[in-house]
Amino acid sequence: MKKNILLIAIAAVLVIFLVKGTKIQSVEDYYLTHMEDITEDSETVTISIRCDTLLEPGNWKKLDQQLRDEKYVPEDGVILPETTYVLRKGDTAFDILKRACRYNEIQMDYQGADANVYSTVFIKGINFLYEFSCGELSGWMYRVNGEFPGVGCSGYKLKDKDTIEWVYTCDLGKDVGDTYMTEGKGGSS
Repeated sequence: MKKNILLIAIAAVLVIFLVKGTKIQSVEDYYLTHMEDITEDSETVTISIRCDTLLEPGNWKKLDQQLRDEKYVPEDGVILPETTYVLRKGDTAFDILKRACRYNEIQMDYQGADANVYSTVFIKGINFLYEFSCGELSGWMYRVNGEFPGVGCSGYKLKDKDTIEWVYTCDLGKDVGDTYMTEGKGGSS
């Protein structure tokens, strides 16, 4: 009897030790805590988030009054400077944006692919800057390697060494170099 009680006590101590000493994480949380574990063999991508178009005087005046603050629009327009992340198999432009925003505690709001007619994720707002925050032609767009893809961000599969730039437009992309209106293609979120 004393032997069984002793074994139960030892087992209980081991269980408590294992539970207290083990940090249980989801796969996403694990990758977030190891974002910077880049090795020579890692495939990587670079991402940045900018809203410098808002700093232009005409656009600043159109920007919602409550957003005219450095916590929403940094003085250099850079919300996230170029940052490199490990590319996981199947990652899209949306996956990297979501991971970078979560890791850097940047607010991001999106509409799921199942909630719109385009069957792709739509980025509604980043850092509290939303579509229409600076007029009816404003919102978030992305480009990869300097080009605006003609596909939504959750449909664009990334490759090793891709550079993703999220930019805030105040003129339906014209002010950030998109040729949507002249060539009939676009890279909206």
